Amino acid sequence: MSGIDIFAWIVLIVLIASTVFVVVFMAMLPGMIARRRDHPWKEAVTVGGWVTLFLGFALWPLVLIWAYVDIPRKAAPEQAP
Repeated sequence: MSGIDIFAWIVLIVLIASTVFVVVFMAMLPGMIARRRDHPWKEAVTVGGWVTLFLGFALWPLVLIWAYVDIPRKAAPEQAP
């Protein structure tokens, strides 16, 4: 193997490793955002982020939006005087 072949293998390995890192980071991102924002359904958002990993990220933008949208919590009922 010549020096160019070794350089090509190194470039290939770096590209594969960086692609895997980016895909895993994108799968984790909605869950991290939901936990940081204390989303009421943070576990479901986390699972949705990982499920979209296997579906080719087709629904990933929806899961990301879901991580940012908080459902308002129900207000406590007022007590009569």
